[in-house]
Amino acid sequence: MLIDKVRSIQSTEKKPSILVIGDLMIDHYIWGSATRLSPEAPVPIVNVKNESVTLGGAGNVVQNLVALGAQVSVSGLIGNDASGVQLIDILENEGVKTSSIIKDQSRSTTVKTRVLAGSHQLVRVDREVTDAISIEIEDELIDKLSANIVAADVIILSDYNKGLCSPTFTQRLIATANKYQKKVIVDPKGLNYAKYKGAFIIKPNKKELAEAAKTEKISSLSDLEEAAKTILQQTETNYLIVTLSEEGMAIITSNDSKLLPVKATEVFDVTGAGDTVIATIAYFLALGLAIEEACELANHAAAIVIRHIGSATTTVEDIIKDIENSLNN
Repeated sequence: MLIDKVRSIQSTEKKPSILVIGDLMIDHYIWGSATRLSPEAPVPIVNVKNESVTLGGAGNVVQNLVALGAQVSVSGLIGNDASGVQLIDILENEGVKTSSIIKDQSRSTTVKTRVLAGSHQLVRVDREVTDAISIEIEDELIDKLSANIVAADVIILSDYNKGLCSPTFTQRLIATANKYQKKVIVDPKGLNYAKYKGAFIIKPNKKELAEAAKTEKISSLSDLEEAAKTILQQTETNYLIVTLSEEGMAIITSNDSKLLPVKATEVFDVTGAGDTVIATIAYFLALGLAIEEACELANHAAAIVIRHIGSATTTVEDIIKDIENSLNN
Protein backbone atom coordinates (compact mmCIF):
# COMPACT_ATOMS: atom_id res chain seq x y z
CA MET A 1 0.00 0.00 0.00
CA LEU A 2 1.05 3.58 -0.67
CA ILE A 3 0.82 4.57 2.99
CA ASP A 4 3.30 1.79 3.86
CA LYS A 5 5.72 3.11 1.24
CA VAL A 6 5.49 6.60 2.70
CA ARG A 7 6.03 5.32 6.26
CA SER A 8 9.04 3.34 5.04
CA ILE A 9 10.51 6.46 3.41
CA GLN A 10 9.93 8.41 6.61
CA SER A 11 11.85 5.83 8.64
CA THR A 12 14.95 6.18 6.43
CA GLU A 13 15.00 9.97 7.04
CA LYS A 14 16.38 10.47 3.53
CA LYS A 15 16.24 14.09 2.40
CA PRO A 16 15.90 14.57 -1.36
CA SER A 17 17.83 17.45 -2.93
CA ILE A 18 15.54 19.72 -4.93
CA LEU A 19 16.50 22.79 -6.96
CA VAL A 20 13.84 25.50 -7.37
CA ILE A 21 14.36 28.06 -10.13
CA GLY A 22 11.76 30.78 -10.43
CA ASP A 23 10.38 34.24 -9.82
CA LEU A 24 11.15 35.17 -6.24
CA MET A 25 9.06 37.77 -4.43
CA ILE A 26 8.02 39.06 -1.06
CA ASP A 27 4.42 39.21 0.13
CA HIS A 28 4.12 42.20 2.48
CA TYR A 29 0.95 42.61 4.55
CA ILE A 30 -0.16 45.77 6.33
CA TRP A 31 -2.87 44.99 8.88
CA GLY A 32 -5.08 47.64 10.44
CA SER A 33 -8.58 48.96 11.06
CA ALA A 34 -10.66 51.43 9.08
CA THR A 35 -13.45 53.34 10.79
CA ARG A 36 -13.66 56.51 8.70
CA LEU A 37 -13.18 57.92 5.21
CA SER A 38 -10.45 60.34 4.25
CA PRO A 39 -11.51 63.98 3.80
CA GLU A 40 -9.10 64.14 0.81
CA ALA A 41 -10.75 61.39 -1.28
CA PRO A 42 -13.54 58.78 -0.86
CA VAL A 43 -11.14 56.15 0.49
CA PRO A 44 -10.85 54.52 3.94
CA ILE A 45 -8.18 55.66 6.38
CA VAL A 46 -6.32 52.60 7.68
CA ASN A 47 -4.90 52.82 11.17
CA VAL A 48 -1.94 50.39 10.98
CA LYS A 49 -1.74 47.81 13.77
CA ASN A 50 1.04 45.57 12.48
CA GLU A 51 2.93 44.36 9.40
CA SER A 52 4.13 40.93 8.27
CA VAL A 53 6.35 39.59 5.52
CA THR A 54 6.47 36.15 3.89
CA LEU A 55 7.93 34.61 0.74
CA GLY A 56 5.78 34.72 -2.36
CA GLY A 57 6.00 33.31 -5.88
CA ALA A 58 8.60 30.55 -6.18
CA GLY A 59 9.38 31.18 -2.49
CA ASN A 60 6.07 29.54 -1.57
CA VAL A 61 7.17 26.38 -3.42
CA VAL A 62 10.42 26.52 -1.42
CA GLN A 63 8.54 26.77 1.88
CA ASN A 64 6.38 23.77 0.95
CA LEU A 65 9.50 21.72 0.19
CA VAL A 66 11.16 22.75 3.47
CA ALA A 67 8.00 21.72 5.38
CA LEU A 68 8.09 18.30 3.68
CA GLY A 69 11.73 17.84 4.69
CA ALA A 70 13.66 18.39 1.44
CA GLN A 71 17.12 19.91 1.09
CA VAL A 72 16.42 22.94 -1.08
CA SER A 73 18.55 25.15 -3.31
CA VAL A 74 16.95 28.15 -4.97
CA SER A 75 17.86 30.31 -7.94
CA GLY A 76 16.30 33.49 -9.27
CA LEU A 77 16.70 37.24 -9.43
CA ILE A 78 16.49 39.95 -6.79
CA GLY A 79 17.27 43.64 -6.89
CA ASN A 80 20.19 45.27 -5.12
CA ASP A 81 17.86 46.59 -2.41
CA ALA A 82 16.66 46.10 1.17
CA SER A 83 13.82 43.79 0.07
CA GLY A 84 16.36 41.55 -1.65
CA VAL A 85 18.43 41.34 1.55
CA GLN A 86 15.24 40.51 3.48
CA LEU A 87 14.30 37.78 0.99
CA ILE A 88 17.75 36.13 1.26
CA ASP A 89 17.57 36.32 5.08
CA ILE A 90 14.19 34.54 5.15
CA LEU A 91 15.45 31.78 2.84
CA GLU A 92 18.69 31.26 4.76
CA ASN A 93 16.81 31.14 8.08
CA GLU A 94 14.84 28.24 6.55
CA GLY A 95 18.12 26.44 5.76
CA VAL A 96 17.78 27.02 2.00
CA LYS A 97 20.90 27.37 -0.19
CA THR A 98 20.88 30.74 -1.97
CA SER A 99 24.26 30.86 -3.72
CA SER A 100 22.71 30.87 -7.22
CA ILE A 101 20.41 33.86 -6.59
CA ILE A 102 21.63 36.82 -8.65
CA LYS A 103 21.31 40.51 -7.89
CA ASP A 104 20.18 42.25 -11.06
CA GLN A 105 21.06 45.95 -10.87
CA SER A 106 18.43 46.76 -13.52
CA ARG A 107 15.44 45.62 -11.48
CA SER A 108 13.95 45.85 -8.01
CA THR A 109 13.05 42.86 -5.87
CA THR A 110 9.38 42.03 -6.52
CA VAL A 111 7.25 43.05 -3.52
CA LYS A 112 3.47 42.77 -3.33
CA THR A 113 2.05 44.89 -0.54
CA ARG A 114 -1.51 44.20 0.58
CA VAL A 115 -3.35 46.62 2.87
CA LEU A 116 -6.07 44.94 4.94
CA ALA A 117 -8.69 46.40 7.24
CA GLY A 118 -9.91 43.53 9.40
CA SER A 119 -10.20 40.63 6.96
CA HIS A 120 -10.91 42.87 3.94
CA GLN A 121 -8.15 43.60 1.43
CA LEU A 122 -8.48 47.24 0.42
CA VAL A 123 -5.63 47.58 -2.06
CA ARG A 124 -2.55 45.78 -3.40
CA VAL A 125 0.56 47.72 -4.39
CA ASP A 126 3.13 45.93 -6.61
CA ARG A 127 6.77 46.93 -6.95
CA GLU A 128 8.25 44.93 -9.80
CA VAL A 129 10.07 44.86 -13.12
CA THR A 130 8.75 42.21 -15.50
CA ASP A 131 11.06 42.74 -18.50
CA ALA A 132 12.73 39.58 -19.82
CA ILE A 133 16.21 39.01 -18.39
CA SER A 134 19.22 40.18 -20.38
CA ILE A 135 21.51 37.72 -22.16
CA GLU A 136 24.29 38.66 -19.69
CA ILE A 137 22.14 37.70 -16.68
CA GLU A 138 21.01 34.56 -18.52
CA ASP A 139 24.65 33.50 -19.07
CA GLU A 140 25.52 34.21 -15.45
CA LEU A 141 22.54 32.17 -14.20
CA ILE A 142 23.27 29.16 -16.41
CA ASP A 143 26.92 29.27 -15.31
CA LYS A 144 25.98 29.41 -11.60
CA LEU A 145 23.29 26.74 -11.98
CA SER A 146 25.34 24.00 -13.64
CA ALA A 147 26.72 22.55 -10.38
CA ASN A 148 23.30 22.80 -8.68
CA ILE A 149 21.61 20.97 -11.57
CA VAL A 150 24.12 18.11 -11.30
CA ALA A 151 23.57 17.87 -7.52
CA ALA A 152 19.75 17.98 -7.65
CA ASP A 153 17.46 14.94 -7.61
CA VAL A 154 14.63 16.94 -9.23
CA ILE A 155 14.34 20.50 -10.60
CA ILE A 156 11.25 22.71 -10.26
CA LEU A 157 10.77 25.68 -12.60
CA SER A 158 8.26 28.04 -10.97
CA ASP A 159 7.23 30.63 -13.57
CA TYR A 160 5.26 33.65 -12.35
CA ASN A 161 5.74 35.67 -15.56
CA LYS A 162 8.05 38.23 -13.93
CA GLY A 163 10.79 38.06 -16.57
CA LEU A 164 13.09 35.28 -15.36
CA CYS A 165 11.67 32.46 -17.49
CA SER A 166 12.33 33.95 -20.91
CA PRO A 167 12.04 31.48 -23.80
CA THR A 168 15.83 31.31 -24.33
CA PHE A 169 16.70 30.91 -20.64
CA THR A 170 13.97 28.30 -20.11
CA GLN A 171 15.11 26.26 -23.11
CA ARG A 172 18.79 26.49 -22.07
CA LEU A 173 17.87 25.37 -18.55
CA ILE A 174 15.79 22.38 -19.71
CA ALA A 175 18.51 21.36 -22.19
CA THR A 176 21.17 21.46 -19.44
CA ALA A 177 18.97 19.44 -17.07
CA ASN A 178 18.19 16.85 -19.74
CA LYS A 179 21.90 16.52 -20.54
CA TYR A 180 22.44 15.40 -16.93
CA GLN A 181 19.23 13.29 -16.99
CA LYS A 182 17.51 15.47 -14.39
CA LYS A 183 13.70 15.74 -14.41
CA VAL A 184 12.29 19.27 -14.78
CA ILE A 185 8.80 19.93 -13.39
CA VAL A 186 7.26 23.20 -14.60
CA ASP A 187 4.59 25.35 -12.98
CA PRO A 188 3.72 27.41 -16.08
CA LYS A 189 2.45 30.92 -16.70
CA GLY A 190 1.40 32.82 -19.79
CA LEU A 191 0.45 31.50 -23.22
CA ASN A 192 3.83 30.43 -24.64
CA TYR A 193 4.16 26.78 -23.55
CA ALA A 194 6.61 26.08 -26.41
CA LYS A 195 9.35 27.47 -24.16
CA TYR A 196 8.81 24.50 -21.79
CA LYS A 197 9.53 21.96 -24.57
CA GLY A 198 11.44 18.98 -23.21
CA ALA A 199 10.29 19.32 -19.59
CA PHE A 200 9.34 16.07 -17.83
CA ILE A 201 6.11 17.41 -16.26
CA ILE A 202 4.10 20.56 -16.92
CA LYS A 203 1.49 21.40 -14.27
CA PRO A 204 -1.07 24.03 -15.30
CA ASN A 205 -4.44 24.53 -13.65
CA LYS A 206 -7.59 24.13 -15.73
CA LYS A 207 -7.91 27.84 -16.56
CA GLU A 208 -4.23 28.13 -17.56
CA LEU A 209 -4.52 25.04 -19.78
CA ALA A 210 -7.62 26.41 -21.53
CA GLU A 211 -5.88 29.75 -22.21
CA ALA A 212 -2.64 28.16 -23.45
CA ALA A 213 -4.51 25.71 -25.69
CA LYS A 214 -6.71 28.58 -26.97
CA THR A 215 -9.86 26.74 -25.86
CA GLU A 216 -12.91 28.74 -24.76
CA LYS A 217 -13.58 26.61 -21.69
CA ILE A 218 -13.00 23.17 -20.26
CA SER A 219 -16.25 21.72 -18.92
CA SER A 220 -15.79 17.98 -19.49
CA LEU A 221 -13.12 15.28 -19.56
CA SER A 222 -13.16 15.29 -23.37
CA ASP A 223 -12.58 19.09 -23.38
CA LEU A 224 -9.70 18.55 -20.98
CA GLU A 225 -8.13 15.82 -23.12
CA GLU A 226 -8.53 17.89 -26.30
CA ALA A 227 -6.82 20.92 -24.73
CA ALA A 228 -4.11 18.69 -23.28
CA LYS A 229 -3.43 17.15 -26.73
CA THR A 230 -2.52 20.61 -28.06
CA ILE A 231 -0.01 21.23 -25.26
CA LEU A 232 1.44 17.70 -25.39
CA GLN A 233 2.15 18.13 -29.12
CA GLN A 234 3.61 21.59 -28.56
CA THR A 235 5.90 20.67 -25.65
CA GLU A 236 6.56 16.93 -26.01
CA THR A 237 6.33 16.75 -22.22
CA ASN A 238 6.05 13.27 -20.68
CA TYR A 239 3.20 14.21 -18.35
CA LEU A 240 0.67 17.01 -18.19
CA ILE A 241 -0.72 17.23 -14.65
CA VAL A 242 -3.74 19.53 -14.52
CA THR A 243 -4.99 20.77 -11.16
CA LEU A 244 -8.78 21.08 -11.13
CA SER A 245 -9.30 23.04 -7.88
CA GLU A 246 -12.05 21.40 -5.82
CA GLU A 247 -12.36 18.61 -8.44
CA GLY A 248 -8.86 17.18 -7.81
CA MET A 249 -6.34 16.69 -10.61
CA ALA A 250 -5.77 14.87 -13.90
CA ILE A 251 -2.65 13.05 -15.13
CA ILE A 252 -2.55 13.14 -18.94
CA THR A 253 -0.07 11.57 -21.36
CA SER A 254 -0.14 11.18 -25.13
CA ASN A 255 -2.00 7.84 -24.74
CA ASP A 256 -3.82 8.00 -21.42
CA SER A 257 -5.62 10.17 -18.90
CA LYS A 258 -6.47 9.54 -15.28
CA LEU A 259 -8.62 11.62 -12.93
CA LEU A 260 -7.74 11.79 -9.23
CA PRO A 261 -10.75 13.14 -7.31
CA VAL A 262 -10.19 15.74 -4.60
CA LYS A 263 -9.50 14.42 -1.10
CA ALA A 264 -10.81 17.46 0.78
CA THR A 265 -14.03 17.29 2.77
CA GLU A 266 -14.02 21.08 3.21
CA VAL A 267 -12.66 23.78 0.90
CA PHE A 268 -11.92 27.17 2.45
CA ASP A 269 -9.24 28.63 0.18
CA VAL A 270 -7.35 27.20 -2.83
CA THR A 271 -4.65 29.94 -2.60
CA GLY A 272 -1.21 28.38 -2.91
CA ALA A 273 -2.54 24.85 -3.43
CA GLY A 274 -0.77 24.65 -6.81
CA ASP A 275 2.56 25.35 -5.10
CA THR A 276 1.85 22.59 -2.57
CA VAL A 277 0.99 20.16 -5.38
CA ILE A 278 4.17 20.79 -7.39
CA ALA A 279 6.36 20.65 -4.27
CA THR A 280 4.80 17.35 -3.13
CA ILE A 281 5.08 15.73 -6.57
CA ALA A 282 8.75 16.76 -6.81
CA TYR A 283 9.51 15.57 -3.28
CA PHE A 284 8.10 12.07 -3.74
CA LEU A 285 9.42 11.68 -7.30
CA ALA A 286 12.89 12.52 -5.94
CA LEU A 287 12.44 9.69 -3.42
CA GLY A 288 11.71 7.21 -6.21
CA LEU A 289 7.92 6.96 -6.18
CA ALA A 290 5.97 6.59 -9.44
CA ILE A 291 4.17 9.58 -10.98
CA GLU A 292 0.71 8.24 -10.04
CA GLU A 293 1.83 7.68 -6.43
CA ALA A 294 3.40 11.16 -6.17
CA CYS A 295 0.20 12.72 -7.58
CA GLU A 296 -1.99 10.75 -5.17
CA LEU A 297 0.09 12.08 -2.26
CA ALA A 298 0.01 15.61 -3.74
CA ASN A 299 -3.79 15.36 -3.86
CA HIS A 300 -3.82 14.62 -0.12
CA ALA A 301 -1.39 17.51 0.50
CA ALA A 302 -3.63 19.88 -1.46
CA ALA A 303 -6.66 18.67 0.52
CA ILE A 304 -4.87 19.65 3.73
CA VAL A 305 -3.84 23.16 2.64
CA ILE A 306 -7.19 24.14 1.10
CA ARG A 307 -8.82 23.65 4.50
CA HIS A 308 -6.83 26.71 5.66
CA ILE A 309 -7.26 30.38 4.77
CA GLY A 310 -4.34 31.78 2.73
CA SER A 311 -1.18 29.99 1.57
CA ALA A 312 -0.31 27.06 3.83
CA THR A 313 2.18 24.18 3.90
CA THR A 314 1.97 20.59 5.06
CA THR A 315 4.27 17.82 6.30
CA VAL A 316 4.71 14.15 5.41
CA GLU A 317 3.23 13.27 8.83
CA ASP A 318 0.12 15.34 7.99
CA ILE A 319 -0.19 13.52 4.65
CA ILE A 320 0.05 10.12 6.38
CA LYS A 321 -2.68 11.17 8.85
CA ASP A 322 -4.88 12.42 5.99
CA ILE A 323 -4.53 9.08 4.16
CA GLU A 324 -5.36 7.20 7.40
CA ASN A 325 -8.45 9.36 7.95
CA SER A 326 -9.66 8.77 4.39
CA LEU A 327 -9.16 5.00 4.78
CA ASN A 328 -11.12 5.00 8.06
CA ASN A 329 -14.05 7.03 6.72
